Amino acid sequence: MIEIKNLNLKYIREYYALYDINLTIADGENIAFVGEEGSGKTTLLRVLAKLEKYDSGEVYVNEINLKKLDFKNDISLGYVALNPVFFENKSVYENLKYVLKERKYKASEIEEKVNNALIEYSLEKYRNQKVKELTLLEKYVVALVRLSLRPLNIVMIDDIFKNCNEEENEYLRDLIKKLFDIEKVTLLIATDNAKNVEGLYDRIVNFKNGTIE
Repeated sequence: MIEIKNLNLKYIREYYALYDINLTIADGENIAFVGEEGSGKTTLLRVLAKLEKYDSGEVYVNEINLKKLDFKNDISLGYVALNPVFFENKSVYENLKYVLKERKYKASEIEEKVNNALIEYSLEKYRNQKVKELTLLEKYVVALVRLSLRPLNIVMIDDIFKNCNEEENEYLRDLIKKLFDIEKVTLLIATDNAKNVEGLYDRIVNFKNGTIE
């Protein structure tokens, strides 16, 4: 469970990126954070991923204060940003391998997992291609597949859909359903249009000017 109480985050004195956010998210719940650019939806995802420090309020994940939460030992969280982070000059294979190596998987298990993923999700042709040479859609696919290589309690996806056309969005929605058991994982998706994530959420949380409507 995620509990957010009276959360505030300021980038400058006069501007609240998040203001008095109160939200409870149950385990296994799928939520669409919906709002236009600058509404606060992405900032909240970044707070939960510990990429942004908040000014006041409280955030608990499974009753553990977010500030003390250890993503390697307490809970497993995966995050796909609008501009996913890779080693751009390394291959798709090397990028997939790295995330498991960092989590101390055995070499044999890493090889098996990565090779199976490349085949299952039609990425074999990109195995030795540098990530910087991929299209944005291909980067999103690799980022999602990379998350799926390890068990996750929480999956967070930023507004990747706004950069894709409807056919590509349908492909991404189907891939997310295939990669993650969305009936069990807690799935948080930020989007500017709920239609883009249709079938991926149980409820919508609307954001405007840094607050929940």
